Amino acid sequence: MTSNLIVGLETTFCQDLPSKLDKLYEERISCIVAPLFHPRFRRDANVISDNRDGPETRSDLVLDSRGWTSSVVGLLSTWVDFDSSCELIRLTAEKVFKQEIAWASHLSLAAVMTPSLHATRSNANYARLLNQAATQAQYTQFWVKVPLYYPGKFDEDDPSFVETWEGWNSLRSMCEYNSKIYVALEITADLPDKRILDRWLGEPIAAVIIPTEIFLTNKKGYPTLSKMHQKFFLQLFQHKIRYFIKGRPYHHGRYLPYVQYLEHLWSTRSSCSDAKADFEAPYLDYLQAPLQPLMDNLESQTYETFEQDPVKYQQYEIAITQALADTPKDKVSIVMVVGAGRGPLVRCSLRAAEKAQRTIKMYAVEKNPNAVITLRNMKISEKWDNVKIIASDMRVWKAPEKADIMVSELLGSFGDNELSPECLDGAQAFLHENGISIPCRYTSFVAPISSSKLWNEVKSLKSVQSTHLKNFETPYVVRLHQIYSFARPQPCFTFDHPNRDTIIDNRRFHQLSFEVQENGVLHGLAGYFDSVLYGDTCISINPETLDLSPGMFSWFPIFFPLRTPLQVREGDLIDVCFWRQVGGGKVWYEWTVGINNTNWSPIHNPNGRSYWIGL
Repeated sequence: MTSNLIVGLETTFCQDLPSKLDKLYEERISCIVAPLFHPRFRRDANVISDNRDGPETRSDLVLDSRGWTSSVVGLLSTWVDFDSSCELIRLTAEKVFKQEIAWASHLSLAAVMTPSLHATRSNANYARLLNQAATQAQYTQFWVKVPLYYPGKFDEDDPSFVETWEGWNSLRSMCEYNSKIYVALEITADLPDKRILDRWLGEPIAAVIIPTEIFLTNKKGYPTLSKMHQKFFLQLFQHKIRYFIKGRPYHHGRYLPYVQYLEHLWSTRSSCSDAKADFEAPYLDYLQAPLQPLMDNLESQTYETFEQDPVKYQQYEIAITQALADTPKDKVSIVMVVGAGRGPLVRCSLRAAEKAQRTIKMYAVEKNPNAVITLRNMKISEKWDNVKIIASDMRVWKAPEKADIMVSELLGSFGDNELSPECLDGAQAFLHENGISIPCRYTSFVAPISSSKLWNEVKSLKSVQSTHLKNFETPYVVRLHQIYSFARPQPCFTFDHPNRDTIIDNRRFHQLSFEVQENGVLHGLAGYFDSVLYGDTCISINPETLDLSPGMFSWFPIFFPLRTPLQVREGDLIDVCFWRQVGGGKVWYEWTVGINNTNWSPIHNPNGRSYWIGL
């Protein structure tokens, strides 16, 4: 989330740019969208207009380079028609576009705002020019103006009606989801259905344009927005977006009242001061490789990061307390913490024993020799007299006695992706026949999502990774933020511990089907999990059951990208096939997606060719 609100002004004409900016600063407006060329300066493809005397536009010397870069967004001429059936008009539009983009590049503008899309045409030539410019630009962003509704096109039964998202989607598809092309979303007085608004929240919105005419007037004569608009803006405020007021200032003849109202609305958004939001802020839509704690030894900093989560250990402590309370009072309970790390679960167990008024004997089993050093130091400094430190892989350790309770935190973002099943299946050899495993069950969940931002992030990794294919066959841990979910998450794989099957097989296959509620583009699958620790004590990162452990931030969701985005329509069924495969000393996932049981994507990551987890 942005640390402060950035408000600007969109204007269709600006004679004296420095003077205008000075006046706007007094009204707490920090930037301006201004035409690059005078709106009446029409050009043509036959270069007649090039023979005019005098400058074609204002000098670059009216502002210094910092002023141009930080305070001005260039507005391209809106009178052009890129997709006209008349060749001369089309060629003129192309000439004007290239001339103005060249001027914007000369000024080092950070962004230019391009004209609205045509409501009933393909916009193919517009897309070609835009993609060409975005591909060649080094740092300039291109903000395509898109209204929530086309003016006069409110009737969806009208055969000429084209929903604005459809026009935007066609354009960015033709531009191959170019990461420099963004949306400048123009708010309308009438807002569409919530599901349509939610879908826009998954798009790369760089700017929101707010016409002054959509504001209402309160009893004191100041501008305000409808309840529905307020709710939408509070959602928009969660993203890094600039806001531009547009139109005449109807309230008190100044723009300041509008800015003050937006600042007031901004101040009412959810507070970011809680530990969870502070922890997550740097990781929003940031791709990370999943941890492999079995194959790799975690570093001290990694342990420290996850030990900051008070909610997770609070839930574990409750679960261990409940489990100990269910053991005989006069018995010394054997508690084994497997994968003890730097000892947070050891502390939880010791506190739980005190709360449950039970005597325990503990074993802290850890394979990481560096973490074992920490554990042995803590045994002395914290007087863990009843704790024995074991430096061993839990799967091969020969325990001197059976455990009554086995505690672990080997879960990953997808539940089983850090190989908790394999680890606990090996460790259960030293668990009593009626012993308790904490956790006792975990389930992974899958949901189809749209996020051009995440897909572009994966696409951009091709210069870093060895092959382009590898990027799209690798799951990523990511704090999902700028996404649209087509349907609620559904359960995928479930694991129970202890596993008393005669033959233990942790391979899995599951097919899921999701009904699409709104047209969109499917970019990948979001993965979550929830877990029963013991009894009714649970932890969850599933969006549907976050109230099981509110405020927990130890795990972010996991993202399984698709190599090629899929277009989906309202009423379509998204079919997902998911495999968990085991073999050759490794575990890996494979996935494929189809629409209405047809148009299947290639199976991603066959035989673990791009990504696997080492045993």
